[in-house]
Amino acid sequence: MSTATEPDVKDPYFQSLFADRIGGAGYGKSTEIYKFEKIKRAKRNALAAHPDRQLLDFGIGENDAMADESVRNVMAAEVNRPENRGYADNGVIEYKQAAARFMKRHFDVDLDPATQINHCIGSKPAYAMLPACFINPGDVTMMTVPGYPVAGTHTRYYGGDVFRLPLLKENNFLPDLDSVPEDVYRRTKLLVLNYPNSPTGRLATPEFFAKVVALAKEKEFVVVHDAAHLLLTFDGKPTSFLQTPGALDVGVEVHSMSKGYDMIGWRMGFVAGHERIVSAFADVKDNSDSGQFIATQKAAAAALDDDSIPARINAKYRRRMEKLVAVLKECGFDCEMPGGTYFLYTPAPTGTESGETFEKAEDATRFLIEQLGVVTVPWDDAGAYLRFSVTYVADSEADEDALMAETKRRLSEAKFTRG
Repeated sequence: MSTATEPDVKDPYFQSLFADRIGGAGYGKSTEIYKFEKIKRAKRNALAAHPDRQLLDFGIGENDAMADESVRNVMAAEVNRPENRGYADNGVIEYKQAAARFMKRHFDVDLDPATQINHCIGSKPAYAMLPACFINPGDVTMMTVPGYPVAGTHTRYYGGDVFRLPLLKENNFLPDLDSVPEDVYRRTKLLVLNYPNSPTGRLATPEFFAKVVALAKEKEFVVVHDAAHLLLTFDGKPTSFLQTPGALDVGVEVHSMSKGYDMIGWRMGFVAGHERIVSAFADVKDNSDSGQFIATQKAAAAALDDDSIPARINAKYRRRMEKLVAVLKECGFDCEMPGGTYFLYTPAPTGTESGETFEKAEDATRFLIEQLGVVTVPWDDAGAYLRFSVTYVADSEADEDALMAETKRRLSEAKFTRG
């Protein structure tokens, strides 16, 4: 029997050249498994063990429907116009004007489309670029957790620090801005907020936004409000941060066409607010991309002008959310109708009556997937919570009801316990 061993695989010559911001010489060598990869593995295990059992997937974080036919028809027409073939750079005026009309119509916010609005290729790049406008080594970005991490990641890329603001039930899932140390405020350049909040589903009050504006002026930092889920508000009318008196003096709001318009994958959004901040964003953007395809911008402009589209999408996800809340409550989960988003955030079970124990939400998630075929997303950033999404695929209300009945059957059989 041979005792020969495989030769060691040498690192490429450039292994030591990787930037510290992505791991330096250790880049690519980590054995850590990230949350969403763990979920994928658990799904594969569940499918292998139970090939005939349907996965009930409440983990999907994107709309399940195509963009409205009217929007697709505009795209089909615009894609054949030769004037749309070139680089868009910092965007076409038609989209900016539509965004300005949208902000005026929905929120009574007056914006100059030429100076106070700029498009982005989806909202994610905006959160990557805005730190480049402000963050120097040692500066701070304050961010809520759980939350979308991109602005924090890029803050660290520029040598800055992230101060985490936990979203806790006892604070109604609003950050406790009074608890931030003064030395952190002195270094803070950016505060990133997100309401309706993903994943907690909570809304910000006008009083909270007013406090943020006053604090930004007092401590001299910039506010970036993530409004991606704004049109999926279920409790009253949607509220823009820019509606707050003085908000246009202290920051910007980032809008997405994805959630409210079923335009997942189209990569369209806009940054709106103080003209100097929008200008800085445009300068960074001009050195980062050459703009979204003009036909896409014109189709998105048509979508912004049609309020019936987000109204239908809101009604659909509200209906689904009401059904899910009812089922989960019947199965013993502690939950209530969220103020917005298509996410339901609920405390994770701590075990089952049969003796299973879950130390973290991540453990509960794996059990749900592998044993019950129910997919959720765990959050252990500020307590152990599960995130259910109502973006599952269902072609009709009857299909929704059938899925809810099966969900209730499986969750009831598990007999979860809570500490």
